[in-house]
Amino acid sequence: MPFFSKPTYSTITAPRKKDIPKDLYTRCPKSGELVYSRELKKNWMVVPKSDYHFPLASDLRIQSLIDEGTWEEKDRDLESVDILGFVDKKAYADRLKEYKRKTGLKDAVVSGLGKMAGMGVSLAVMDFRFGGASMGSVVGEKITRAIERAIELKLPVIIVSASGGARMQEGIYSLMQMAKTSAALGRLREAGLPFVSVLTHPTTGGVTASFATLGDVILAEPEALICFAGPRVIKEGTNQELPPGFQKSEFLLDRGLVDQIVHRHQLRPRIIHFLKAFAGKPLEA
Repeated sequence: MPFFSKPTYSTITAPRKKDIPKDLYTRCPKSGELVYSRELKKNWMVVPKSDYHFPLASDLRIQSLIDEGTWEEKDRDLESVDILGFVDKKAYADRLKEYKRKTGLKDAVVSGLGKMAGMGVSLAVMDFRFGGASMGSVVGEKITRAIERAIELKLPVIIVSASGGARMQEGIYSLMQMAKTSAALGRLREAGLPFVSVLTHPTTGGVTASFATLGDVILAEPEALICFAGPRVIKEGTNQELPPGFQKSEFLLDRGLVDQIVHRHQLRPRIIHFLKAFAGKPLEA
């Protein structure tokens, strides 16, 4: 028998699927390509080749916009309660516990103060990971406080929206936030202060029907779904074929709801451009 023998397949341990780290790769829904999750995160969750924009967690969104070392979170301890004792397939109280455990957040929006190119801003960022960023009483309260804080400090407001709509588990308390946030923006306008609204994928329901579409400037990321009722609901309700790209940001840009579509990598400089314009500062050529 030779000292070295050619190994057979039975002597080689084949890699098992469970040996591959679960979150090592992320598949792009647009192109099907696999991207290293770590590299995707470094690229602000934009797929390099296809330019597909994945949802961006609130902490990364804030990092991508705010000057380093200037962020001061506000209203961090506000959290929803199950005031109606709502139960569907699961108790709302249990859902809230699960959302908090998975995200490390108290609710679906993070708000605070920071600077962009040295200019102070009041920023609120919705996080889709927390219950689809549905708008309940705490989301409405934190958005309203961010606006009121801006009025007090004479700052512009920036809200980055991403939401599945009103939080049904809070019933009318959720729907009341539409009027509450809109009224706060009315006071901001009376104070002569600007509001930049950023719409990301998806922005739907009561959020779209209230503060998200009330910006002095409305920016949207590419191919974001922006609507009140989704395409499937409208198609079933009207029994009509919908046009290509219906309710995507490009479709709405053509119809005047959105002012500009901005790639995520260009969002910070574009917002800074508008903030300077609102403040009467010189603009870059």
